[in-house]
Amino acid sequence: MSLPTPCYLIDETRLRTNLETIARLRERSGAKALLALKCFAGWSVFPLMREYLDGTTSSSLNEVRLGHEKFGGETHGYSVAWAPGEVTEAARLADKLIFNSISQLKRLSNLCGKTPLGLRLNPGVSNSPYLLADPARPNSRLGESDPARIEQVADLISGVMIHNNCENRSLEQFSGMLDRIERTFGPLLKRLSWVSLGGGIHYTAPGYPLEALADRLRAFADRMQVQVYLEPGEAAVTGAATLEVTVLDVLERAKPIAIIDASIEAHMLDLLTYELPARVLPDEGPWRCQLAGNTCLAGDIFGEFSFPHPLRPGDRISLQDAAGYTMVKKNWFNGVPMPAIAVRRLDGRIEMQRRFGYEDYRDSLS
Repeated sequence: MSLPTPCYLIDETRLRTNLETIARLRERSGAKALLALKCFAGWSVFPLMREYLDGTTSSSLNEVRLGHEKFGGETHGYSVAWAPGEVTEAARLADKLIFNSISQLKRLSNLCGKTPLGLRLNPGVSNSPYLLADPARPNSRLGESDPARIEQVADLISGVMIHNNCENRSLEQFSGMLDRIERTFGPLLKRLSWVSLGGGIHYTAPGYPLEALADRLRAFADRMQVQVYLEPGEAAVTGAATLEVTVLDVLERAKPIAIIDASIEAHMLDLLTYELPARVLPDEGPWRCQLAGNTCLAGDIFGEFSFPHPLRPGDRISLQDAAGYTMVKKNWFNGVPMPAIAVRRLDGRIEMQRRFGYEDYRDSLS
């Protein structure tokens, strides 16, 4: 089928490659894997993903509901701060409900019925190239760090979540942080039944020492006598989608600028937030230009890329890595058209899942 643009195109074959790697890690390590919905929540491909993953992990009541209703399996619910009116519903839907602070755990645990509870821990070390995403940044609000205070509420919880990685491609660094976790919280962990080590570990990247990671996780689980959970987001969906766009205009400036029918502010916001360029493949050829978005934001720029010939209005381009932190962050800035969502199934068929129009823009406001 001829896709409209802009359009997020999810490719199940590429997605399955990541999922098969996660499945090998699960089998060798004994760890369970939960899709992090904060990164990717494209439920049109959940039937494929649930063949390889154990469930979902969430950061809000809406995500808990989506995971419970659309994915199934095991549903973990976490929030930096639960509103009192949310907790009962979240506990009803979740298989484990995780609190960010001791104060909320004490105050709201009696609203959770028999749902197993957890607490987020902060070991004070992390791996993040960005201060913005660093959970161990000074005066962090994410999780509890004092073993003595945590010990006082240990009877209220059956497990903990420790999310302190972001784009961590180093097994050595991960293992060193796990050593720190064992030294700091080991006596507590041995009293519990499960530990989530969060996401942000790039074990589906080419060349990652997957077997060594699996053995490290299994050794940790055996020493602590806990069920380990991993929360893949980017690891599950890296390279699994593109943002299909069309060139609208080409401006002759000091360097050529091709304006496309998409916006980095509205459609790939994570790249703008972290000042990262988009990716275009093959990105080679004698003609180089800047790709820019069609909003009024002066910095709505995807980056500079090379092409075999000068771009013209009507040319189509595929922006890579448009799965993680894209669709979940899209917005209606400038009222620009929202990308459609399509899926290329394993058999090559392309299925249109959703189109957005003026009514969606209008109804997002009041």
